[in-house]
Amino acid sequence: MPNINAEQSDAVDRILKQWQDERPDLDCRPMGPIGRIKRCSALLEQRLEMVFETFSLSSWEFDMLAALRRAGAPYCLSPTDLFSTLMVTSGTMTHRLKRLESREFIIRLPNALDARSMLVQLSNEGKKLIDEAVEKHVENERLILAALSADDLEQLDRRLASLLRTLE
Repeated sequence: MPNINAEQSDAVDRILKQWQDERPDLDCRPMGPIGRIKRCSALLEQRLEMVFETFSLSSWEFDMLAALRRAGAPYCLSPTDLFSTLMVTSGTMTHRLKRLESREFIIRLPNALDARSMLVQLSNEGKKLIDEAVEKHVENERLILAALSADDLEQLDRRLASLLRTLE
């Protein structure tokens, strides 16, 4: 384990130190990056949700509205395309669609290409909401990353992209 002073230490360093003390025979170095990614993910989720809450949205509601918005006009997708994009099950998608429809953020339309299915489209209210929310979301992300230099941010993005490609 690298020698890290207390000021630079984080929660993962403390966990690694405990493992080093208890199991010096075990090379726990992989726990460092994975533990930090998991911890960053949990902390990021909290900070992102703070912005979503100002719009009375949960993170999954934001994600669904954003997926429809970035699909481009007419902001419409099939439920299959939507749940594939969001990586959720069809059962979960059905429940979520009902909730967004009850809040009048989406409407369901007949699918002209398949009479057995419906399409999901942003309502005018849903489009207005996601347009406002995504602006605040991007601003929040910018603030979260502000402590990193442009070079550090670029390197981090490249390395995370490489890890993601490996995992996918």
